Amino acid sequence: MFAATIAALIAALAVIVVIVVVVVARQRYGDSHASSNHRTVQTVDTVGFNTSGAVPPSTGSVNGTGEHGMPNKTPADSLRNRFVAMGVFAAAVFGALGTKLFGMQVLDSGSYQTAADDNRYSTVNTPAPRGYIYDRSGIPLVKNRSSLTILADADVADDYDVVGRLSAVLGIPRNIVRLRIQDTSSGAQSRRILESDASLRNVAFIREHSDAFPGIYIETRNVRDYPYGALAAHAIGYTGRVSQEELDSVAPGRNLQLGDDVGKSGVEATYDNLLSGDHGQRVVVADAEGNVREVKSETQPVRGSDIFTTICGPAQYVAEKALADLIGPENGAIGSGTGVAGTVVALDIEDGGVVVLANFPTFAPASFVGGISQSIWDIYNTQQSEYPLLNRAIAGTYPAASTFKSFTGLAGLKYGFADKKKTWDCTGWWDGFDSGDWQACWDHDGHGTLNFHDSIVNSCDTTFYEIAKDFWDAAESGKISYEAMQDEIKRFGFGAPCGIDISGEAIGRIPTRAWKAEYFKDTPEEASWRGGDMTNMVIGQGYVLVTPLQIACAYMGIASGKIMRPHLLKDVRNEQGDVIFSYKPEVVAIPEVEITHLQMVREALHGVVQENSNIYELFADAGIDGAAKTGTAEVAGKGDFALFACYAPYAKPKYVCCVLIEEGGGGSATAAPIGAEVLGALLDTDKGVLGSSDMGRINGSTGAFVERKQSSSSEGRTD
Repeated sequence: MFAATIAALIAALAVIVVIVVVVVARQRYGDSHASSNHRTVQTVDTVGFNTSGAVPPSTGSVNGTGEHGMPNKTPADSLRNRFVAMGVFAAAVFGALGTKLFGMQVLDSGSYQTAADDNRYSTVNTPAPRGYIYDRSGIPLVKNRSSLTILADADVADDYDVVGRLSAVLGIPRNIVRLRIQDTSSGAQSRRILESDASLRNVAFIREHSDAFPGIYIETRNVRDYPYGALAAHAIGYTGRVSQEELDSVAPGRNLQLGDDVGKSGVEATYDNLLSGDHGQRVVVADAEGNVREVKSETQPVRGSDIFTTICGPAQYVAEKALADLIGPENGAIGSGTGVAGTVVALDIEDGGVVVLANFPTFAPASFVGGISQSIWDIYNTQQSEYPLLNRAIAGTYPAASTFKSFTGLAGLKYGFADKKKTWDCTGWWDGFDSGDWQACWDHDGHGTLNFHDSIVNSCDTTFYEIAKDFWDAAESGKISYEAMQDEIKRFGFGAPCGIDISGEAIGRIPTRAWKAEYFKDTPEEASWRGGDMTNMVIGQGYVLVTPLQIACAYMGIASGKIMRPHLLKDVRNEQGDVIFSYKPEVVAIPEVEITHLQMVREALHGVVQENSNIYELFADAGIDGAAKTGTAEVAGKGDFALFACYAPYAKPKYVCCVLIEEGGGGSATAAPIGAEVLGALLDTDKGVLGSSDMGRINGSTGAFVERKQSSSSEGRTD
């Protein structure tokens, strides 16, 4: 800007100087011309002329002066003035141009040289290999592999013959080949991807006939590789091409370019900035049409950092295989087994690490490498295939069923509606409000007389109906609030996010009077809070919705007295294997519960394992002593959902686990075997009994299903 101002001043000064010079020169010329007009001229007398006539007064004198003595103007004088004006104008123009040329070539030469280089050179980013993702012990869950990639320069799209040859070799329609070459999503000067994971046959043919394929290149690129297939897919996540929206909202300091692959879900998304690495760069010479003519320099990309997760690979495999064997034993076909979908989530009680996060059906992250096909995308997003992309462990919301009784029981103990000595009588049916609207215990024959311990061991609904009625009566009399029970439940994290470090977590619902009034504001007859809402809630039914992760975190609170934030990140390491960051465990809640009440519930949960012969055998077979609670949830229009929450070892809890099987029936029959097996696998891995050699590949959903008779209502709860 300063240089341009100086140049303009110089140009103006030059024009002024030229004008002054021209004016002075013109004045001098006029003065000398006037002097010459006054020179003496002899009078022509009568020689050869008739002197009798007078000279006409209008003609002036013979010596060139008018009647006032001034010089007479001639046509030459007028032309001379015009030439002088044109000279001044031309001098001004050429003065300005000269000054501008001086400014461009001398004063601004550096900036113009930079602009010229910018037009001539282009910087093309080359993608960096992403970092690996490991389980907690260093077993690779996601690596990179070499992929032969066929690429083309942009101008190949205009070469009819080359496009035709590519179409024949690759087996792709000509118009598709051309469209791929014209795709600028990876940058205007970047080479365009024609085929990823190209066959050796196609690569060899193009290389052997390189003269017939000008502008076509073969490169070896890194793409995501999954040694164990779909194992831990929902925890790991998947990658995909960066979207314009992601480019527009990129975080400060992040170098994100068109054509980059970024994490779309799971660990890949949350820690994308660590996994992504640094781009390489190619400085190229491009012509006016944007075609690359020369590579001036090139720097190699730097691989991203490695992520060590908290996942226990061997136990993760046990959980996913158990789900697949239960629900889809015939090549993964839904309907060929028990239930239609399921999930398992297990946590390390000491630090909150997510050691198992399994879902069925699941998806294959490899399906997204190079772009997912429409057919597979449809499979992953349809009701018929039970939505394999859904992370049921953190995003599925379900009735808590009888797993809730541990927490509503603690609420009853706090307010004195239950204690060690108090007993209840279960006949199988209950109408404590004398409304004529009977509620059933899951055991219609009744449990007889039970104390608090026995009520949890046998999961007796009647006991908890009575506890709920006590809360209702106390609230109606004004002794406590209508949310007293809910407040105690929320101490264990229900109705709020657990804070896991991957996206998509649901918060569930703990119903209150205010919530119901708002929810049913358009149907006032349904909006009032009733005693039946309390008796439904106390057994985890009614309007209660929770996630399996919330159940696991809440039972962590019972087992240890504190709730840790669940997380999947363990360490971040560089390419040399040095730890550059470690996750710091975080306590998110210490429920305010009397230790004596907590111990009563713990002993009752231990009794569920010790006093139930079927569950006892499951834990004995796994070689563990643990605590547990079963549950069977009733869902309108569907078969019963099976739930099982457990932790082990009982004396010094290390792991907590929650299993849920949609339309799987009773919790003790369907979900408990998987829970015991997963806890056993975790403890065996700690002992070195299980390792990577015990792991295998897990398949993603194929959308296969078998027609089955769907239950439209509960088949009768069993716990």
